[in-house]
Amino acid sequence: MTEKYHQWHSPNLNTDLEMLVFGDRGFPVILFPTTKGRYYQNKDFGLIDSVKWFIDEGLVKIYCPDTIDDRTWYHKGISPADRAHNYTWYDKMLLDELVPWAMHETGVGKVVMAGCSFGGYHAANFAFKHPEKVTHLFTMGGAFDIKMFTDGFYNDDVFYNNPVDFLPGSNQPELWQMNIILGTSEHDICKEYNIQLSNILAQKNINHWLDIRPNASHDWPIWREMFPHYLSTIK
Repeated sequence: MTEKYHQWHSPNLNTDLEMLVFGDRGFPVILFPTTKGRYYQNKDFGLIDSVKWFIDEGLVKIYCPDTIDDRTWYHKGISPADRAHNYTWYDKMLLDELVPWAMHETGVGKVVMAGCSFGGYHAANFAFKHPEKVTHLFTMGGAFDIKMFTDGFYNDDVFYNNPVDFLPGSNQPELWQMNIILGTSEHDICKEYNIQLSNILAQKNINHWLDIRPNASHDWPIWREMFPHYLSTIK
């Protein structure tokens, strides 16, 4: 399995970012880490190994970037307005830098967005904001309401980075073309967030699969089962 390390200076964030890329061809998959996780977390916890076959067969090329959770939603040392503003720049980095990079390298015109736990938030937020760039969304144990991190503060930066708020009013036609899987489990602490998002999608008649696995909790073993299953749905 090919593994490459990249570091680049992001003009949008004015900082250096790091990333691991697995594979040398195939459908581009942007895979985010969990809360405050680094670019190597999905490798360290076996999520990459769980889909090694797809990578070796050239079906997918997986991009594992850093997040800036410690400068956005989880940074209690700055104001909620600054947390939200910083995240808007992270979203712009994805849109202007990482997604075009992945598309160019693979020759594919859209990407897959995926992530576990808080990585599921990153994936869903981008996919629902920019559905013209995304063909599949796979979340595993995700939570999708960012207001829990804003201490009651609310503005446009919060609204447009909070899928459960902006999605109900969005009518971008690509939303109805996306393959959406919301993976959760019977004892997942984020199960209700997945049900809430599923209800929003259902009210808009957006086709999706709410996958509730029995006898499992919010942890890596079930995510390692889900991820290869979900990748197998890419066409």
